[in-house]
Amino acid sequence: MTNDNQKYEKVFSGTKAVAENLKIDNEKLQPWIDAHVPGAGAITGIEQFKGGQSNPTYKIITDNKNLVLRRKPPGKLLPSAHAVDREYKVITALGETDVPVPKTYGLCEDQEVAGTTFFVMDCLDGDIYWDPMLPSLSKEQRIKVYQNKNKTLAALHSVDYKKIGLEDYGKPGNYVARQVSRWSKQYLASETDNIDEMNNLIEWLPNNIPDDDETSIVHGDYRLDNMIMKNQEVIGVLDWELSTLGHPIADFCYHCLTWRTEPLFYDHAKLKEMGIPNEMEYRDMYSEITGKDLSKNWEFYMAFSLFKVGAICQGILGRVRDGTASSKHAEERGMKVYPLSEFAWSIVKNHFK
Repeated sequence: MTNDNQKYEKVFSGTKAVAENLKIDNEKLQPWIDAHVPGAGAITGIEQFKGGQSNPTYKIITDNKNLVLRRKPPGKLLPSAHAVDREYKVITALGETDVPVPKTYGLCEDQEVAGTTFFVMDCLDGDIYWDPMLPSLSKEQRIKVYQNKNKTLAALHSVDYKKIGLEDYGKPGNYVARQVSRWSKQYLASETDNIDEMNNLIEWLPNNIPDDDETSIVHGDYRLDNMIMKNQEVIGVLDWELSTLGHPIADFCYHCLTWRTEPLFYDHAKLKEMGIPNEMEYRDMYSEITGKDLSKNWEFYMAFSLFKVGAICQGILGRVRDGTASSKHAEERGMKVYPLSEFAWSIVKNHFK
């Protein structure tokens, strides 16, 4: 597996020895593997994937196969958090479509087997890229990566969710209104400072939601490092924890935040030289595939997406204040609520006022 960004590669990629409190008993797991993964053979090793997933994820090495096991963490959990059963449901359903996902082998809710609910899927062998500038690739390869990740998200948004049994996977309709309400509440619940721009957005957004409601499956966190690639083709989309039924344009726009938040992406000449599309070119690529005109409400969705990330950052600051933040970089990440909210509000002022 090749990764671009050395810092992330060390911290997040590959596997490590399983943490003591997350160990799984081979002897209890083996009968389940025998029953659900034909021909896998005996388990010869269990490793834990590095990375900040909220659901512990393991590489199960057997005589004939490498598998991935994803489980709920042990201990007391919030009712809707760590929903590996939802992840299993969406990945399994999408296995019947053109969206590239790993093959799943079953969901186990018997706590005796691994201590918590888990599911098992194929372990895909490919590349994960962390740096959106893709420094290790050639210009032609970069063009391919951007075309294929765009095409893959468009494929997800065009899936008939009713046809594959996901009609009850979320509430159809009013996704953006519900998201604005949800993130406004989350922001206010963890507020540590009075930020005028966030207050303005909380007031402005609900009254200016575009009249373009539609429903599709949305990934919720579709980013470069949540996909596995082989020869620049997407062979698997991972981390479906935030997926639901929602608005495809909101999902696509959230995916496009890189062009607004990464300073390197402001330099159109540099992007062209490297084979990376600029924001409008990437947006038009999606429009061409889907037939949707995104230009009319694009800036609303950008302001909304920045607001959402700002609210997430504020939640991190709230945890820093309460002493429950898990990362030493938490405060630094949380402080991004200030520039993000300023940026979101400047979009409103420049495009709507």
